[in-house]
Amino acid sequence: MLAPLRYSAFRYLAVGRLVNMLGNGVAPIALAFAVLDLTGSVRDLGLVVGARSLMTVLFVLFGGVVADRVSRRLVLVGSNVLGALTQAAVAALVLTGTATIPLLLALSAANGIVSALSQPASAAATPQTVPPELIQQANALIRLGINAAMIGGAALGGLLVAAVGPGWGLAMDAITFAVAALAFTGVRVAASPAKSTNTGIVADLREGWTEFTARTWVWVVVLGFMVLNAALAGGVHVLGPVVAEDTIGRSAWGLVLAAETAGMVVGGLIALRLRVRRLLLLGVVCMLAESFLLLGLAVAPTIVVLLSAGVAVGIAVEQFAVAWDTSIAQNVPADRLARVYSYDMLGSWVAIPLGQIAVGPVAAAIGTRDTLLIMATLVVLAVLGMLASRDVRRLEVAAPTRAGTAAPITPVDTGPSGGPTTESTEPATRA
Repeated sequence: MLAPLRYSAFRYLAVGRLVNMLGNGVAPIALAFAVLDLTGSVRDLGLVVGARSLMTVLFVLFGGVVADRVSRRLVLVGSNVLGALTQAAVAALVLTGTATIPLLLALSAANGIVSALSQPASAAATPQTVPPELIQQANALIRLGINAAMIGGAALGGLLVAAVGPGWGLAMDAITFAVAALAFTGVRVAASPAKSTNTGIVADLREGWTEFTARTWVWVVVLGFMVLNAALAGGVHVLGPVVAEDTIGRSAWGLVLAAETAGMVVGGLIALRLRVRRLLLLGVVCMLAESFLLLGLAVAPTIVVLLSAGVAVGIAVEQFAVAWDTSIAQNVPADRLARVYSYDMLGSWVAIPLGQIAVGPVAAAIGTRDTLLIMATLVVLAVLGMLASRDVRRLEVAAPTRAGTAAPITPVDTGPSGGPTTESTEPATRA
């Protein structure tokens, strides 16, 4: 279970992502209540969070190309330094009382571009840090650390917002970006083979698109998550704080988000030991639980109901996350992995800004409760759509060494000293 921790590059990657998620647990709560304190408008909140999501969607394909051509360590370090600067600027504006919606929109957009650069590199780096047979355990450990950090971050975010205001939560997020950048300097793995090619950006994108569309289960799941993520982004991240403000309170909403992450930790422990042949099928079925929190907010927004729903959602989400990352890593060549992830992220996220921006006017027109019920229905329909695909239902976890499966770059462990030097073998192209 803990074998991936023998590899120093994996340890640095895991620490960097853990610290990132500690800040990310605080940031959404702090930003949401900073906007609500500033204008009290759900529409403004949707615009601010939607600006970040929109920029991430627009630039994520470029981020995938960069991550396949440039050192992934350089991308991770550079993007986290930029993230620290943008979040520090947001925190300074909020703390000094000089924040305005246009300024927050601009900085959220800048932070979205940073996210678009870092996320494909972050997702594609894991298979480079461990041998092929440890990919599932590595993904589960990464997720376990991330979720443990999110528990503390969400709870701390709620407490900070309630005790000293949202500005300090945003300042903490800026600090975690800087610490993560330092950790990522230790992720020393071989450069992707794509780095040595002389093709242009368009050719690289075309090659990534060919890999993305070659597997029906990939694009079917991504289409499903296009709908699912839009519903969750609008329902949980925009309407959730509004409902909490009128019912359980700000600090309790932080506890609900922490409970969801606690469920993810439990789910991560399950995923470490889980051995099923149709791992993706199990993961997709589990996503039906994503409707629970939306239903709780709509029907019974009490602390007991929302905490219970959060835990159940967290356990379920983690089964899908590990199943998806393992399936992608075992079936996509390492030199094209970041680009496939970038198309995955583009498709999965493209409707998120629409969900975030549209949910305010829709809720004003038909009511918050009915809007949340519609969002829950969309989640269920999206999952059923994914399950309608035979390829999704029948995909099996591949043996790490079977012919036709691209092996990730395999680092050589440097021993107890934890030195960052690695060596690699180039992954073969798909048979």
